[in-house]
Amino acid sequence: MSQAFDPNEMVLRFRERAEAVKRRGFPPVEGPERQLFIESAKLDFQDYAMLGDATATLVDGILRLEVDLRPPPT
Repeated sequence: MSQAFDPNEMVLRFRERAEAVKRRGFPPVEGPERQLFIESAKLDFQDYAMLGDATATLVDGILRLEVDLRPPPT
C-alpha cells in the first residue's frame, strides 16, 4: 500500500537538502573546476532553500508551491 503524498513533507526534505549543501565539503579540485563546483553549490543551496521556504498545497491533484520573493518590509 502506498502512502499519500504530503507536500509539507516534501518541503521539509528540501530544507534538509539546503542544510546538507551548506555542510558538504569541497572535493580536492583546483582552478576553474573548483570555481564551477562552488557556483554549483551556491545554486543548489539557493534552489533547495527557496523550495524549503515554500508554502505547499495539494488541491484536486494540483501541487502548488508558493514562495514569497518580496523583500521583508522595512
